Amino acid sequence: IVEQKDADEETQAINEINAGIYCFDTRKLFAALANVRNNNAQGEYYLTDVPALLREAGEDISIYLHHDAYEIEGVNNRVQLAELERILNRRTIARLMLDHGVTFVDPKNTYVSERARIGRDTVIYPNVSIEGDATIGDGCTIRSGTRITNSKIGHGVEILDNCVIVDSEISNDCTVGPMAHLRGNALMQEGSKVGNFVELKKTKLGRGSKANHLTYLGDATIGENTNIGAGTITCNYDGKNKNPTTIGDNVKIGSDTMLVAPVKVGDGASTGAGSVVTKDIEDETLVVGVPAKPIRKVEREEKIASKTS
Repeated sequence: IVEQKDADEETQAINEINAGIYCFDTRKLFAALANVRNNNAQGEYYLTDVPALLREAGEDISIYLHHDAYEIEGVNNRVQLAELERILNRRTIARLMLDHGVTFVDPKNTYVSERARIGRDTVIYPNVSIEGDATIGDGCTIRSGTRITNSKIGHGVEILDNCVIVDSEISNDCTVGPMAHLRGNALMQEGSKVGNFVELKKTKLGRGSKANHLTYLGDATIGENTNIGAGTITCNYDGKNKNPTTIGDNVKIGSDTMLVAPVKVGDGASTGAGSVVTKDIEDETLVVGVPAKPIRKVEREEKIASKTS
């Protein structure tokens, strides 16, 4: 094995390289290292001299010829790192298309982690980044500009443009975005919906529930078939601690409601637009005002409307 700086023209014409990967019997290795000399162009002690020394001592030396030069390619600068990342990404996407039936609208402008798993008939649009240990189910649509990191996406999920989903889980048949942000182990249960400019942090959104516009839900647990109006905020931070908000089933939260945690909203309850909720709300109760106060029980017609809205 000859280092490049020590190689003559004839040696440099050889199209095989040393990958720098070795397997030694350590007792024989250390014995050979004692005989390594630095008679070379750089005045260094080369580990690459050891195989020749072992062979001269009568030991067996074997060489493995690898079939793929890129797998043993050295990375000495950022340009080489970027090139190998590009090759790995291209191979990952080709495998997903050919072996798993995934559609990439523009493979050259999509990044997918080698560890990612994506289901059949999922369509991924340009400028999507799927990072880390991400899992995406069958029949999903991932629109442009979305970033998914270490998250689990169920079957039949539609993720619209420019969403960020990190360390979270989205169940089957959900819709997310555009411009939504899920993080901190957020969970969307089956059939739920998060719309534009909505953020979920460490929040569970129940089956069939919706938060469609301009909303922050942090440290919250939300029941089934509940509607969260535009501009709603769970005020979870009191300056020292993060506090929980619990919202029941079939609840209607009016636009611009502030829920000052810790607070609980009972099943079938409603809040008026602009309410500031500082105390727990009983089941099937309408509250309004600043601070919010109970006005009356929610009528049956209103309950049905909140379920279907």
